[in-house]
Amino acid sequence: MSQVDKVKLTSLSSKGGCGCKIGPADLSQVLRNLPAAEPNPNLLVGLDTSDDAGVYKLNDEMAIVQTVDFFTPIVNDPYDFGQVAAANAISDIYAMGGKPLTVLNIVAFPIHTLDKQILTDILRGAADKVKEAGATLVGGHSIDDKEPKFGLAVTGLVHPDKVRTNAGAKPGDKLILTKPIGVGILTTSIKNNKLSDEEVAAVTKVMTTLNKTAAETMEPYNVHACTDVTGFGLLGHASEMAKGSGAGIRISQSLVPVLPRVRELAEAGLVPGGTKNNYAHLEGSVTFAEELDQIDQWILCDAVTSGGLLIAVDPAQADSLLGDLRGAGVNAHLIGEVTNEQPGHITVTA
Repeated sequence: MSQVDKVKLTSLSSKGGCGCKIGPADLSQVLRNLPAAEPNPNLLVGLDTSDDAGVYKLNDEMAIVQTVDFFTPIVNDPYDFGQVAAANAISDIYAMGGKPLTVLNIVAFPIHTLDKQILTDILRGAADKVKEAGATLVGGHSIDDKEPKFGLAVTGLVHPDKVRTNAGAKPGDKLILTKPIGVGILTTSIKNNKLSDEEVAAVTKVMTTLNKTAAETMEPYNVHACTDVTGFGLLGHASEMAKGSGAGIRISQSLVPVLPRVRELAEAGLVPGGTKNNYAHLEGSVTFAEELDQIDQWILCDAVTSGGLLIAVDPAQADSLLGDLRGAGVNAHLIGEVTNEQPGHITVTA
């Protein structure tokens, strides 16, 4: 058996995927001490609303969308890791209503202790996903590091008048989620050898699926806000949408799609630290129905890697958009609505 076959990538770091993110509480403490950016009329989206990417206007017809995302291995197969990391990074462009244009690889790898074929396979997986997205690899940067890490810096294009942000949701809007949650708990289970090969393949398929189809399907609709669900979990990103929009959000737990076995594995203690950090950070910002126990609440805060889009759409168009998404093969669900109650707050019903 070669080293490529023997190496368990998830064992090479203490955390994996978007669970590696600095927690929202710690990050907010750091960012609040930074000086305010110089005003620039061409900066359409910056740091103000914790959005998925920055948007800079070039002219009346064109703006660039920029984002960067990288993390430690979330799965053990190098090719799959490359695909997941690429799909996750590119997702930010889709969430902003843009189309990915160019990417740069970001590589940290123990080049003298791991087989170089592992890195080749990671890069090959990413390249295939970049090609599927219709973007072009233009370069990258690498460092020698004891913990492997991989991701992309991505630049996309969007019309200045068609930018989607996480801050425009309006009371009455319906909320649609385009991928199931529970990824963090399942990938923690991968790290602990608790999933079958078939179960690993199923969660990997969710993470490697681009949000391209979902983004293209919603394009003609009256979408007021959009964000992708990643490391801060469904409720963390919904909270950013609520606060940025100055509106309340109500989510029905029974309507939220959850991957198989997630509750069983969470009850067995396989809840990642990032998920618990998300839950702690949301204290005071979320009201849970009494029927929802601690496991239910953790699942709704689970740290997702390469999750789906959370879309706030005009209520008159919600059923049509949901039908079109499902018709295009997207596993979309209507999970709640935007309200005018308790701006910035989330209410979760059973």
